[in-house]
Amino acid sequence: MVSSLPHPTTSAGRDGLAALLARPEQAVVALDFDGTLAEIVPDPEQARAHPGAVAALAALAPRIASVVVVTGRPAGVAVRYGGFAGVPGLDRLVVLGHYGAERWDAATGTVTAAAPHPGVAAVRAELPGVLDRHGAWPGVWIEEKGRAVAVHTRRAVDPEGAFEALKGPLGDLAARHGLVLEPGRMVLELRPPGMDKGVALASYLRETDAGSVLYAGDDLGDLPAFAAVEKLRADGTPGVLVCSGSSEVPALADRADLAVPGPSGVVDFLTDLAKAVSEAPRS
Repeated sequence: MVSSLPHPTTSAGRDGLAALLARPEQAVVALDFDGTLAEIVPDPEQARAHPGAVAALAALAPRIASVVVVTGRPAGVAVRYGGFAGVPGLDRLVVLGHYGAERWDAATGTVTAAAPHPGVAAVRAELPGVLDRHGAWPGVWIEEKGRAVAVHTRRAVDPEGAFEALKGPLGDLAARHGLVLEPGRMVLELRPPGMDKGVALASYLRETDAGSVLYAGDDLGDLPAFAAVEKLRADGTPGVLVCSGSSEVPALADRADLAVPGPSGVVDFLTDLAKAVSEAPRS
């Protein structure tokens, strides 16, 4: 293995990275956006990709089968905040937004999408009243995500207290309208069932017939993608799981093969991986 790359701590991770380096033309690198390619910020509308992210991806993408960003954000928003459009080297980039309900392809510059779930509109209408009835915690705010709705507690005086107090009521609201509640890092997202990063990633990997896969994420919403990679490994497809390090989500770090220190660490890893792929001997 190329020495400049950090070494996975698990044998499965080491096997996955070795397979990627040996046959990069068959490898898919999949990444979450917020917390992985972009820092977590108090206002999600101000999130932007790390300054080195696009250059790192553009260096890596032409050397492997595919790079795909898997995010809960609308695909177009992730493209805009990431600065992914029109970048040389990223002409085959794919962004799976809303957990796969939307897809943006750099080759066409267009977004395709499934029909929205009617429960989202119903939840959107009732949500302000539900928050009012449960204290309307100062600093708690609603993020409109089109095909989902999220309630953020990070700016509350007591972020964890607000998070815990609202989990039950928001779970009940989601269930009444056929949605599910997905907890994250000081955020509670109400979204349609069957929409998760594991489903989106597995579907994309079937489409690309990947020979190996690397997935990097930072939050509870990335656990289904981790599970999808673990299933692929059990079925014989090598894979690597990378945690964009956070003390807030030990459940993810505990299942990762490799942890890096947030988006800056992800960018450094992608940069080193692009170099390693270019230098590694082929099998």
